[in-house]
Amino acid sequence: MKIGSEKILCFDAHLDLAMNAMEWNRDLRWSISEIRESEKGMTDKPDRGNGTVSFEAMREGNIGICVATLIGRYVTRESTIPGWHSQEQAWAQTQGQLAWYKSMEMAGELKQITSSDQLHNHLKSWNDNRDKKPIGYILSLEGADSIVSMHHLEIAFANGLRAIGPAHYGPGVYANGTNSTGKLNARGIGLLKEMERLNMILDVSHLNDEAFWDALDRYKGKIWASHNNCRKFVNHNRQFSDEMIKELVVRSAVIGVALDAWMLVPGWEQGRSSKEKLKASLEQVVDNIEHICQLAGHSRCVGIGSDLDGAFGTEQSPEEINTIADLQLIPELLQKRGFSEEDINAIMHKNWISFLEGAWN
Repeated sequence: MKIGSEKILCFDAHLDLAMNAMEWNRDLRWSISEIRESEKGMTDKPDRGNGTVSFEAMREGNIGICVATLIGRYVTRESTIPGWHSQEQAWAQTQGQLAWYKSMEMAGELKQITSSDQLHNHLKSWNDNRDKKPIGYILSLEGADSIVSMHHLEIAFANGLRAIGPAHYGPGVYANGTNSTGKLNARGIGLLKEMERLNMILDVSHLNDEAFWDALDRYKGKIWASHNNCRKFVNHNRQFSDEMIKELVVRSAVIGVALDAWMLVPGWEQGRSSKEKLKASLEQVVDNIEHICQLAGHSRCVGIGSDLDGAFGTEQSPEEINTIADLQLIPELLQKRGFSEEDINAIMHKNWISFLEGAWN
């Protein structure tokens, strides 16, 4: 198959679909142009009128399967980070997001995947007639603050939750994340034990360095990084150092490369930098992919975890991105760098699928 002659299946390992639906009030059944038109003049969110994700755009880009998130952060009264003032409120927020996913399943737009059999059946069905098929999703929790107790974790698992990132930004209930310090606390250690018992996937995205190494020392189950880039290119604690990447390779993890401009371009300031002055491009995305492959010595450890519309839109995306369908530009860029067809298919979808097969069998 010649790259570019048809659209390669894309597995996107990080999309905040429910957050966009419930907090941004975006009906993802609308086209991108309709969503943007509906947001003209709105200023409550930084990316109003610049959205890139809709079900139509995902189908256009052959993004037939994704990891879709729940998110509900707990914060103290003094916190400058937005969130909810009790764990119970955060839990309720995630349950509203879960209800949206279920409603989209009823509408025929989405299909939840929780096992290898469901995964294989979905992929076969998608390839048969993707234009009219529901998009598959694996449910993940970004930041574990909303897990009030281990009983709540069991409820979440029964509802299809299969991956958890213990922290997001700042200090959390179970672990500290981006722009903070400190190892896992006692509750975090207990959470990992229960996750391991339930055979859940640990997402190490957003863990600060100390918590990252502590989690890897403690967790014996499957590990991935749904959306992370390389510190080599942007020297920030949100990114992975070469040492961290090498350890993830040893653990047979897959790292999803993200498309957020501040994670691609040194010096980019969120909400301040403009694409006219500091350009982000898909070439920089491929730089990150290539660097991870070079450290690993193979292409089995990297994929796409775009994070598109993760509180940013076209104003903070690579300049080639108009909608999420433009992820289909990546295979040709990989080919120009010398990646084989086998490597490109691995990066675009097979690595995530192989990971899940190993986790669920």
